[in-house]
Amino acid sequence: MERAAFGATAALVIQALAASLAWAAPSIPAYISAAVADSARPAEDKQRDADRKPAETLAFAGVRPGDIVIELAPGKGYYTRLLSVVVGPKGKVYAVGAQPKPDAPPPPVQAIAADPHYNNVTVSLQQIGNLKLPEGVDLVWTSQNYHDLHNIHDVDVAKVNSAFFAALKSGGTYFVLDHAAEAGAGARDTGTLHRIDEETVKQEVAAAGFKLVGESDILRTKSDPHTAKVFDPEIRGHTDQFLLKFKKP
Repeated sequence: MERAAFGATAALVIQALAASLAWAAPSIPAYISAAVADSARPAEDKQRDADRKPAETLAFAGVRPGDIVIELAPGKGYYTRLLSVVVGPKGKVYAVGAQPKPDAPPPPVQAIAADPHYNNVTVSLQQIGNLKLPEGVDLVWTSQNYHDLHNIHDVDVAKVNSAFFAALKSGGTYFVLDHAAEAGAGARDTGTLHRIDEETVKQEVAAAGFKLVGESDILRTKSDPHTAKVFDPEIRGHTDQFLLKFKKP
């Protein structure tokens, strides 16, 4: 009877835990679903949605209409477009990137900002090691490029994280998504494999005063050995990635 009672109790505990985890999983608000379904998005972006899971990622980060967002290193603007539509006409997206070389073509995000559909996007090209940012923002967003902060000459990662802390309002969110390195690798692989140990990210961001409030495994890939460059054809688009959500107290 004691064994039976113990088994029943254990089953109830497991059921309760499973229920709490299911409750904690982010639901997808209508405004995020609408942004992902936006007909203005390029076909190339939509083809990547199955791998990148933008709806779940945006929901986890907690971005909402009216938010003021700083996006670091927007690249081709996959998330710039999505963030712009989610925050809407009352929100703002500051796309912050490094100054290009004089003979380099303009970054793709400039064309996005010039599109009336994304008229809440402002491009700011500046020295990453000496950021000048707006204050009172709701969200700082960096996807697949936090590791590159370790690869830019004369950039102090601690100073960058402190700049983000200063830019955010109290209760604001710092969202980091990146390619996972081997556990214990630290920043060893940032310039070669373009990966970083998530524990290193946690430590560096916490040192700036942030509190870790959420983690997500929606982009985890157990089959990734963490030994290949993220651009290698056999792994590209299917790397093991971590999502971390920090808050400014």
